[in-house]
This record gives sequence, C-alpha cells and structure tokens, in this order.
Amino acid sequence: MRRFFDPDRYRIFLFDQRGCGRSTPHSELRENTTWDLVADIEALRKHAGVSNWLVFGGSWGSTLALAYAVTHTSKVLGLVLRGIFLVSKAEIDWFYQSGASRLFPDAFDQYLAPIPEAERGDLLQAFHRRLTGDDPKARIEAARAWSQWEGHTLSIKGPMTTPPRFNEDDFVDAFARIECHYFVNGGFFETDNWLLTQAKAKLGKVPGVIVHGRYDVVTPLSTAWELTKAWPAAHLHVVPDAGHSSMEPGIIDRLVQATDDFADKLGSRFRV
Repeated sequence: MRRFFDPDRYRIFLFDQRGCGRSTPHSELRENTTWDLVADIEALRKHAGVSNWLVFGGSWGSTLALAYAVTHTSKVLGLVLRGIFLVSKAEIDWFYQSGASRLFPDAFDQYLAPIPEAERGDLLQAFHRRLTGDDPKARIEAARAWSQWEGHTLSIKGPMTTPPRFNEDDFVDAFARIECHYFVNGGFFETDNWLLTQAKAKLGKVPGVIVHGRYDVVTPLSTAWELTKAWPAAHLHVVPDAGHSSMEPGIIDRLVQATDDFADKLGSRFRV
C-alpha cells in the first residue's frame, strides 16, 4: 500500500486487521466483525494523535474504508478507493455462486472441487462449514480452493496464475476463513446494501476518488457505478484495460495520481 503514496507528502499508517498478517491470534474469528475493525481504525487514529486523515482501501478495504467513513465522517478528509465491494447478496452470488463462473469455468471447477454435488446449491454455506469445522484437512483444502479462485480471477493480464501467497497455507487459511466469516454474516451490516444507503445519507461533500477496472470480475464495475450515483462528491475513474488487481499498470497510475492530487489540494493538513 505504501507504494501508492509519496512519503515526503504523507504520514502513512498501515495495519493488519484482526486475524490477518502479524495480528494475533492468527485466523481468529471471535470478536472479529466490521465494527470491531472500524473501532480499531479509530483507536489507531487517536493513538497516533491525528485529527483527521485520508482513508485508502481496495476491494474489502473499500468496504471497510466506507464503513469507517460513514461512522466517523468528521475525521475523514477524503477517500481513495479501488475495486468497490459493498458485501451485497448480489455481489456474493455473482462471485461465489454463479456469474463469474461463466467467464472462468476452468478455475471455477477447481473452486468447486472440495464441495460435494449435494451441497453446491449454497456454496457460501458449504465453504463456511468446512472453514470453521474440526477437520484440519478439509479446512485447508477448502481454504486453498476459495483463495485460489480469487487469485485466478484478479487480473486480465497474462496466463491464469495465482500470486505466490495464494499457495501458502497460513495465508489461505486466514484469507478464506475471515472472508467467508464476513460474507456469511452479510458484512455485519443491518441490511443488504446498507453501505450504499449510508454513503448517500452521510458522505455528502466528502471528496472521493474511485478507481475501478473495466473488466473487474471479482467486484464488477456496476457496484462502483451505483456508489458514484449515490455519492456525488466521488469521481469514478474506469481503467479500460484492467481487472481487479491493484498491480495492473493502469490501476497503479490512477491510484498514484489520486493520492498526489489529494496532497496538492489539501497540502499541509496531511502532515501532523
């Protein structure tokens, strides 16, 4: 994430959310909800002595950034978001049940492999049972299948391969378990599309930049389009030759441009 910011103009804060990366306990689901994470972000801001800040996030990070922004709006100078994802049922069904499967049927068959035919009517629940069950072999097989499905669909560039970390057991265990935990619980939001409604009601004039790949299969462009209509102060930049990955050249260029533009507009208010 640091690569998208000029360190001479920004004081940059990065954190590993509960159960991920260097956070402990690893892959823990207890006391791990969207609202726990929002509280963690606010605690980090207070601990750092920052009065307000620019909030940045991509994919699930865009969800979390928006949840924070609609809860602590006065602390947000602006938002830079990529690959918008609002944890709606339609988005979950598209990627994890039926939709993206039509574009990547070969990768989808690998995703389906750990799940018996009789359980494939609700793949989210079928994976959740295995990822939270007592059988360690079934758990890691499900975690690999879940994670590699996303890894295969991240980019439109080159052959269908997954980033190296999507083959590491520790990474895929936390990645799959925590994602599935959040998705089964609807992101811990009160209603479907809760974030879209809240963005319309609360973000008002909060400036935002949304960067989204035209051919994003993981989080389709339609969600970013709807968010932009609900949030007039946000500017949507559609990258014509990109998918979901933050590492595609057009995505990188737009994100760096966005953070540079915010630094130009807000100047010394970024520095503490």
